[in-house]
Amino acid sequence: MLDLEFAELSDLGRVRARNEDYLGHVVPGSPARARSHGWLFALADGVGGQRQGEVASRAAVQEVVGGFQRAKGTALQKELLNQLVQAANARVCETGALAGPSGAGMASTIVVCGVRFDRATIAYVGDSRCYLIRNGNAQPITRDHTIAAEQARMGLLSAEEAAAASTRHVLSRSLGGNLFVSVEIDEVQLRAEDVLLQCSDGLYGAVSALEMAQTVSRHRDLNAAARELVSSANEKDGSDNISVQLIRIRSVERMGMYRGRPYKLR
Repeated sequence: MLDLEFAELSDLGRVRARNEDYLGHVVPGSPARARSHGWLFALADGVGGQRQGEVASRAAVQEVVGGFQRAKGTALQKELLNQLVQAANARVCETGALAGPSGAGMASTIVVCGVRFDRATIAYVGDSRCYLIRNGNAQPITRDHTIAAEQARMGLLSAEEAAAASTRHVLSRSLGGNLFVSVEIDEVQLRAEDVLLQCSDGLYGAVSALEMAQTVSRHRDLNAAARELVSSANEKDGSDNISVQLIRIRSVERMGMYRGRPYKLR
């Protein structure tokens, strides 16, 4: 059976007056629930400064967490996570509308990771990231939804130009921008000792992927690793809120799929 451990930490940083990041998770309460639903981890980064970014990120994560807890078990995690993120988008739109003028432009990024059997399904909008750390290397699973990143994917900018562009932090899509949002979803097969790392740009903007992998590899205690990552981001920059979730896979349950239904591999 799938077994994992996790840690999460969110920090104000050294400059911001409010923490616009928000974290949430759902731990299955029984082995049956672990098989039907699995674990869920969500991280959101509110956008807009004075436009109540902290309200947007909290509303988004609470909607995803609540929806996951209410959901019936399904073999297709991709469909469920897409529905949850669409619901989070609607919740942010509604929250902004009810807030009146102060809610105009309310928006948030989100990255959601569902872990079940031997797979992780990651659904995301915006530029919060999920990495897979394996054998001392950290590889991004997500792609940033920013103007510069989209231009790089179209070949209009080189990777170096995109990293330095003034639009590297300008989102091309986010929760709250429209009543429907295009959710990107990826899936990875997991191995024992893999670590999934979700974070806001306050972390990866200051700490490289190599440094993330090295920090996680040094610590068996994920809480200690999270504290070191946040401390390093504050030392190197600290101009933004910093949030991280770490999920270490202890063991997996190998499963196959037949006509949309999982079956155990021997």
